[in-house]
Amino acid sequence: MNIIIVGAGEIGRHLAARLSQEAHNISVIEKDPVLAAELEQAIDAKVIHGNGSSVEDLVEADVGECELFLSLTSSNTANLMSASMAKAMGVAKVISRVHPGLQREEWLFDFKGHFGIDHLFSSERLTAIELAKYVRNPDSIEIEELARGRIELQQLKIGDKADACGLSLRKLNAPSGIRLAMVSRDGGHFVPDAETVLQAGDVVTIFGEPRKLRDFAERLQGKQAKKERLRVVIFGGNEYGFTLAQMLESLDCSVRVFERDPALCAKLADRLANTTVIHADATVVAELEEEQVGEADFFIGTSSDDEDNVMSCLQAHTLGVKNCLTLIHRADYAAAISASGHHFGIRAAVSPREATRKEIQRFITSDRYHVMKTLEGALLIEIRVGKGSIAAGHMVHEVAWPAGVVLVGQLRGIHAEVPGPDDVLLAGDHLYAVVAQGALKAMVKLLEE
Repeated sequence: MNIIIVGAGEIGRHLAARLSQEAHNISVIEKDPVLAAELEQAIDAKVIHGNGSSVEDLVEADVGECELFLSLTSSNTANLMSASMAKAMGVAKVISRVHPGLQREEWLFDFKGHFGIDHLFSSERLTAIELAKYVRNPDSIEIEELARGRIELQQLKIGDKADACGLSLRKLNAPSGIRLAMVSRDGGHFVPDAETVLQAGDVVTIFGEPRKLRDFAERLQGKQAKKERLRVVIFGGNEYGFTLAQMLESLDCSVRVFERDPALCAKLADRLANTTVIHADATVVAELEEEQVGEADFFIGTSSDDEDNVMSCLQAHTLGVKNCLTLIHRADYAAAISASGHHFGIRAAVSPREATRKEIQRFITSDRYHVMKTLEGALLIEIRVGKGSIAAGHMVHEVAWPAGVVLVGQLRGIHAEVPGPDDVLLAGDHLYAVVAQGALKAMVKLLEE
């Protein structure tokens, strides 16, 4: 695939290196001559010392042959401008990194439509999402989000005491807006139908609005009692910590943020209505003890210093915190800590570089759809309803969907939901679907122009 990357900073450099190793044709535009020279020596790619908003530099990067354009600098303005220009110059898929503050305003203004950009993301928000997954449901096997965070995927195991055991999906009486889309049983994987009977030990993949999904997940796992509010301590009030605190507030967690900078503490206190902001240093054991951090359910290090994050997690664990998570800026360190961190109390380490790479990776596919996630025996895809599609203008139940397809999400503008049988599909809607391996071709044909 022919890919242009604008920006060779921490994120862009890591992504360029990984993609060049996968035999893609990579061109990188970087305005800093030192970074450009270093990257040219380090990877197999065409590196241009220039400006991503310059027509001349875009042409030199072969924008006419580009299939995927990634604008990854630290500037909103530079990213939006270069991405918009690339789209106007004919690039099929254009993706721009933005500041999390801009992404939080997407529900107020359609930045993607205005600038002609296919996808916006912030590395800080992606990282916060990865960390929040562990807090939202510690017993889930895996959690992902789609449709701008309004729909969530969870994979979990059916408990042997769950009321769902022995019930068919028809009799399960799942709430509206919830889909059970995949079942894994005895080494096999299949897309269920209404008559599929759930068994203890089944691993199921469910989709829905996060709050509804949490209650439904407890039913499937056989949990009877409602849990108390989770107590979460975050070390670091930067954009990573702030974004994570906002997410956890929305999940009704009891959140405390430790921050060393008094000015930033004041700003956080104004912006986080339901979070306790503490001016303290979480690397100092005495300060952790004074705030009784050992009673927390989760401790999460999100400061800008990897060593401080790891050490504060270790200290929190010695005080009694069972679940410690940490942000690690170096992707190789994050992998090592995730693999062995449980020996010293760290459940997982998340790298912004790797979170971004995972987000971008799903766009490296067909022009007609892109793969959100590979499931056992199926794909979770995002696909657009074409203007000439026979599904456009019809209700969901009126469409002859291929066998092995389950619709799990519908995004129209800024509105997202799990579609019901009477919801109408319109040209331009983005659909999210679990598609069995043999049904992908028919699904694409059904929705194409």
